[in-house]
Amino acid sequence: MKNWAANFEYSAARIHRPTSVEQIQEIVRGSRKVRALGSRHSFNDIADTPEDLVSMEHLHQVLAIDREKQTVTVQGGTAYGQLCGELHREGFSLPNLASLPHISVAGACATATHGSGVDNGCLSTAVVSMDVVVADGSLVNFTGRQLDGAAVGLGGLGVVTSLTLKLAPTFELAQDVYEELPFEQATANFEEIVSSAYSVSFFTSWSGQKIDQVWVKRRTPSEPRSEFYGAAAATSARNPLPGFSPANCTDQMGIAGPWHERLPHFRMEFTPGSGEELQAEYLIPFPNAVPALRAIAELADQIAPLLHISEVRTIAADELWMSPFYRQRCIAIHFTWKKNWAAVQRLLPIIEARLAPFQARPHWGKLFMMPPAQFQPLFERLPDFRALLTTHDPEGKFRNPFLDRVLS
Repeated sequence: MKNWAANFEYSAARIHRPTSVEQIQEIVRGSRKVRALGSRHSFNDIADTPEDLVSMEHLHQVLAIDREKQTVTVQGGTAYGQLCGELHREGFSLPNLASLPHISVAGACATATHGSGVDNGCLSTAVVSMDVVVADGSLVNFTGRQLDGAAVGLGGLGVVTSLTLKLAPTFELAQDVYEELPFEQATANFEEIVSSAYSVSFFTSWSGQKIDQVWVKRRTPSEPRSEFYGAAAATSARNPLPGFSPANCTDQMGIAGPWHERLPHFRMEFTPGSGEELQAEYLIPFPNAVPALRAIAELADQIAPLLHISEVRTIAADELWMSPFYRQRCIAIHFTWKKNWAAVQRLLPIIEARLAPFQARPHWGKLFMMPPAQFQPLFERLPDFRALLTTHDPEGKFRNPFLDRVLS
């Protein structure tokens, strides 16, 4: 079995597809090494194991919507795209979504996956309770302050069988796209630009001293702008990837629609196949945003030949121990690479060295070459997280090469 982009093949000796929590408990009790697998959208070995891989593909039900508490409880294999339409019909929403609605709730939360917006936390911040099958096969509920350590768990605590998420009232957004924002305007007015709407994303090839596209997702009934810091409004729908059809993208051109049909960049009806791409992403404290962007722009000649597109987003601070956004608002610099791992592998250390002065952290589910000694000091609650894993998994049943590298 391979991941979504087919750049990684799982090494598990056995792949299980349970249909109940009891089956998961039995698998975990009988296994020496085990990991859970969600939507397979990670680009590295975070979900791999040499022995037992537990696919959550059959556990994807919306279990309950509590109207009084304004929460929803879902099974561990539920994808956002399966959940959001039902929430909207019931009058509810989630604060934010990632660019693809196809990813699983459990996997996205375990890796601090995010959308964009200076006031929008990563997807893990919506979690108010989690049920997890831990190493001895028992079902443990994490709630309250326990979630600070467990919500971004990197798969190390066990198999997440259900999550309860805090909801908000449903709302509408309109999406506008602006083209060719001058790079100097983008950096000179960075905070004002990214704070100008509910969610703002830059898409750039890092060439030509410009931001190719700015995607602005605004709450209605606010009005669009005909001109945006020197960028012109797009005259038709766009795809952030150059040369690709916008048919698979969420509606633009200022057409209002439900939150879940505007926050992602791509439609749920568009099912990603094995994408011919690789992904890397680095999270940088917001005060370092502009110098970090300028440092990457200086590498344009090396980056552009290997790049499909790069996206820049913003994320609010949180209290989650293993979140890159722990007590600090950040920007994310994301790279969607052409599928040339040998060349990308040589370039990533150059990018990481340029970003090191700006306290860059890697996205847990993407590709990175950064040595743990570089990013571990930036996670001040890492010792507490190690202790939490030891409490619930003393023999390291859920440890794998990825966790050994990043935590040891």
